[in-house]
Amino acid sequence: MRKPWVIRLVGLFAVLMLIASACGDDDDDDTTPTTTPSDGATTTMSDGGGMEGAPCDGEIDGPLTLTLTAHSSEPAYTDSVAAFNAGPGADLGITVELIDLGESAYEDFIQAAAASDDLPDIIDMDGPFLYNFAWNGFVQPLGNCVPDGKLADFLPSIIEQGMYNDELYSLGSFDSGMGIWAKRSALEGIDARIPETSEDAWTAEEFDQILRDLEASGIDSPLDIKWWYGAGEWRPYGFATIVQSAGGDIIDRTDFQSADGKLNSPEAVAAMTQFQTWAEDGLIDLDAVDDNNFITGDVPLSWVGHWMYGDYKAALGDDLVLVPLPDFGTGSKAGMGSWNWAMSTEAADPDAVWAFIDFVTSPDQVKTIADAESAVPSLKSVLDADPTFQPGGDRYLYVLNLEAAPDVALPRPATPAYGAIRNAFSDALADIVTGADVQETLDNAVAEIDDDIEANEGYPIIN
Repeated sequence: MRKPWVIRLVGLFAVLMLIASACGDDDDDDTTPTTTPSDGATTTMSDGGGMEGAPCDGEIDGPLTLTLTAHSSEPAYTDSVAAFNAGPGADLGITVELIDLGESAYEDFIQAAAASDDLPDIIDMDGPFLYNFAWNGFVQPLGNCVPDGKLADFLPSIIEQGMYNDELYSLGSFDSGMGIWAKRSALEGIDARIPETSEDAWTAEEFDQILRDLEASGIDSPLDIKWWYGAGEWRPYGFATIVQSAGGDIIDRTDFQSADGKLNSPEAVAAMTQFQTWAEDGLIDLDAVDDNNFITGDVPLSWVGHWMYGDYKAALGDDLVLVPLPDFGTGSKAGMGSWNWAMSTEAADPDAVWAFIDFVTSPDQVKTIADAESAVPSLKSVLDADPTFQPGGDRYLYVLNLEAAPDVALPRPATPAYGAIRNAFSDALADIVTGADVQETLDNAVAEIDDDIEANEGYPIIN
């Protein structure tokens, strides 16, 4: 059976060499008894009562060094690793070594590491990558490592994201939010209403009129969609919502065996045709090369995720307002899910890996990492303490959307076929924006997705 995650050949040798030097594990046979971690993390190793499966045995064989790949070079990540190493890591005889590649090189590294059977101990991965990794056996369930009570404070969306084949494989420090950041004064200048909830979202027709009224007021290309992000995860995360809001989807979620009738349905074609019209009529800024078009106020609408809040708030202050994505027929939709921590099947010591995951999902660390990402904290206690996520707060819409999941916030499909789905949709969106026939383009995307699923025999569950 052909496995997905085709390795990019360009630069692969260099990536493999990097793995060889970065992913070695300490094989010292000494045993260090478990002690109490600091910073609010769980106080004991698992007693086996939390989850099914038994990767943890309650002992840490150390001292040892664990390798961790992370997608970000933000100080919050390096500081979290340093805090763990100086605190509970030092107590437990664990040192975590961060392999900092940044997001651009991240996928190549992980795929090459999997192909060479040299995965790091701890993997920080974007949500939908999990299902292919679990299907391939690259990561293992957290199982009995998770003690009773640990999950009670997590948002339900975080637990749902980490589940595959009825087992919990990962936990995250933050969730995501989607919407349109707007310049309030620009909307007020054209007498546009400002919706506060998804139930009150602009219809596609209203949004079309708003874009044209903004253009008529003298604003060229009033909608920023971060087109300069390029291919990759942004396109399905950001714009599958159009298809979903119209009543379609990027895969049939009843059995994940086909995209036919979902991605290429008449409703999906109509919605994507509307989006294409905005591009063709010059209402979307496709020429931006950075975030300055919105930050400077030249463009008053930015269709983007949570990560821009900090920069946008600093630039616009009280003139910044978050509104839901437009309703293309069956209600406004939004993306959800984000980066999360998992234990590879090559982990040197599952108890040691869990000690780190426990630490980075403790309240203090969740706050630090979520703040750095301008993201939704994964813990209810941290979320409740932040006024921007409370009624009347700048980011309250994100909370409402997650609470209404899956009717509003919708996770990316929990299937090992997600890599093929992502690539097919991303390519289709690029073609549609540049004028391709919408029906033909979506039909081709469906064929690409279905061919991958068929080639992998439907991605059957392998126990």
